[in-house]
Amino acid sequence: MPSLRLGNIAPDFEADTTQGHIKFHDWIGDSWAVLFSHPGDFTPVCTTELAEVARRAPDFAKRNVKVIGLSANSLADHEKWVKDINEWGSKVAPTSVEFPIIADGDRKISTLYDMLDEQDATNRDAKGLPFTIRTVFVIDPKKVIRLTISYPASTGRNFDEILRVIDSLQIGDKYRVTTPVNWKKGEDVIVHPTVSNEEAKTLFPEHTVHKPYLRTTPLKRSYQ
Repeated sequence: MPSLRLGNIAPDFEADTTQGHIKFHDWIGDSWAVLFSHPGDFTPVCTTELAEVARRAPDFAKRNVKVIGLSANSLADHEKWVKDINEWGSKVAPTSVEFPIIADGDRKISTLYDMLDEQDATNRDAKGLPFTIRTVFVIDPKKVIRLTISYPASTGRNFDEILRVIDSLQIGDKYRVTTPVNWKKGEDVIVHPTVSNEEAKTLFPEHTVHKPYLRTTPLKRSYQ
């Protein structure tokens, strides 16, 4: 099947996870979701990533985001691995993995979401089957794919960036704005090009016109 693109509906699926059997769209419900894959259990980079996501649980929760991991291993392996993740993560700060991890040993979901590594010949299991790469999908409450990022197996993800993009998407959905380079929550945003100059005077009375096509404005902290 062709690769999934931004704006596609995220494929639904059923799966066994460390928190029970789920139907993906039902599990998302009215929340946003982050689906992120891992090359394998008991691997060093993945262990650091899952520990970080566990510690950042409040950051995802306050944005109404559910997080779910995926790895091409069994539930039994996942459950053992979670203990290692919590132990290692606690060296940095209290860590408890509370989000589900999908058991995708047959790689059906990895194939459905085009997560398999077809380039790195070393990223294979004992049977020679490709492991997943570090793919991230951000999915909105309408089940629309809003962001995809793929990292090589050797490189850990930056979850500050993933949260930053979620902030941008959520603010953009609520207000008629976009966000500039290196934007962080609380900084000025860009007035959306579809907003006329007359509308901008009402919607964003503090906006600044830099160019006819580039107008910036602060957003009240309460909006963000």
